Amino acid sequence: MIIKDILDQLTLSDRPVARVIRSSPQFKTLIIALKAGMVWPNHKATLPTILIVTEGSVVYKKGDRQVQLNKHDDYQIPVDIIHSLKAEEDSICILIQG
Repeated sequence: MIIKDILDQLTLSDRPVARVIRSSPQFKTLIIALKAGMVWPNHKATLPTILIVTEGSVVYKKGDRQVQLNKHDDYQIPVDIIHSLKAEEDSICILIQG
């Protein structure tokens, strides 16, 4: 009940909620939940990453470039590039790193 637990935490949170669901030295899989308007602030990926939107709509931003991602869209996030994520509506994303 990982996603249900994350959504329960999100109802009381004023920032995105993330949880690692599986990891090893070579990879990591996370679930991120955001309420509409929440921002996952600027950061860098340390491993090649795929972002998959399973619910909602988010905007991936790197520099001046913005990419709208909707339910079931995916996006390849490069290593060592500063980027952020903003929820346009309540959203759940899966990140697969490695």
